[in-house]
Amino acid sequence: MIRISYLFLFLFITLTMNAQQLSKTEQKIINSIEANHESAIQFLEKVVNINSGTMHHAGVKEVGMVFKEQFDAIDFNTRWIDMPTEVNRAGHLFAEISGSKGKKILLIGHLDTVFEKDSPFQKFKKDGDIAYGPGTNDMKGGDVVVLYALKALHENKLLNDAQIIVAFTGDEESTGQPLDISRKDLIDAAKKSEVALGFETSTGFNYATVARRGSSGWKLEVKGKRAHSSGVFNEYVGAGAIFEASRILNSFYTDVKGEEFLTFNPGVILGGTEVKFDSSISEGEAFGKSNVVSQTVMVKGGLRFISEEQKERARSKMKKITEENLPHTSATITFTDSYPAMQPTEGNHKLLALLNEVSKDLGQGIVEAYDPGKRGAADTSFVAEHVDCLDGLGTMGTGAHTPKETLDLTTFEALTKRTAILIYRLINQ
Repeated sequence: MIRISYLFLFLFITLTMNAQQLSKTEQKIINSIEANHESAIQFLEKVVNINSGTMHHAGVKEVGMVFKEQFDAIDFNTRWIDMPTEVNRAGHLFAEISGSKGKKILLIGHLDTVFEKDSPFQKFKKDGDIAYGPGTNDMKGGDVVVLYALKALHENKLLNDAQIIVAFTGDEESTGQPLDISRKDLIDAAKKSEVALGFETSTGFNYATVARRGSSGWKLEVKGKRAHSSGVFNEYVGAGAIFEASRILNSFYTDVKGEEFLTFNPGVILGGTEVKFDSSISEGEAFGKSNVVSQTVMVKGGLRFISEEQKERARSKMKKITEENLPHTSATITFTDSYPAMQPTEGNHKLLALLNEVSKDLGQGIVEAYDPGKRGAADTSFVAEHVDCLDGLGTMGTGAHTPKETLDLTTFEALTKRTAILIYRLINQ
């Protein structure tokens, strides 16, 4: 019993010392967040229970309108930005206040999920400290963190003369094309800002993201000479498309692989006499026979990189390998850009240092940079060349993109506090 008492005394003293690092104003912010915590969970339940798969445009906009009402209530100027028909996406919600105090801040989230309208849909439910439901963690939970952090600042009249833009995109899980249309408003907002904070799923309570790899697609198309298989390898028939595709892919593995943070993956391959592939649903079919030399192969894959220079180096090597064909074969490789890289700049690390101080002052421990090799792409990547960025500030949970997606409610309130104090300090620098 004595040992337990000493432990509680130690924890009490530690928390008291940490609390002394907060100003009286910051403590008022904390009090508001604690008072609003149950309301935040109820609001999260409301938006999770609205299906907003990327291609369910009406559902994405409905979630956006629910958030819009809340931002209107805290005196943000809000607008829904529809996308043109050719982009085939719902649009984005932007909310903004204008001023000249402190840093100009861009807060980034997204309204869509991977769970389309016809997917099995699990309603929001709580089981102790765990919440279940599509998008609880990726990333409606992060959106609610943004909203309720700003609510706390608004309630304490701490947003006066600040410039803050909230950008909740409607197509992060499957970005609309062309990018110069679907990401124009986000990039324009970044050009008016100095700092961007992204609330994608957290990689851990004591980590934040200062760098993300970019994402690019590639497509390999190979042609061979159709003939009876008895003639394969001879001077008239050659190797066939499948052997040539195998050579190319193996050379990618042996000659391109190796740079830190560079990865590439062939995600689908079809080969034979004839192939058909529908890229809109990533589905296809192949026809061929074992006694016929293959005539065609199609491979689609992805490429991840930490910089534009690394991306171009990899592409150059892949092109060179593709051109060194086996007899009576030909091959072409094409590339499509998706997400640019977010590099680990000095400004990003300064933001991390500020977040680390906020976390320590809250008694939440240190926050370190997360390995960019373990993170996917996100909307912060599109603005990284214009502003200092920090990402991975959203909620914690498990099973993102699966029917068993969860949110850890024990950290939900703490992360909202961390966000609110970080924003407060940025606008009072």
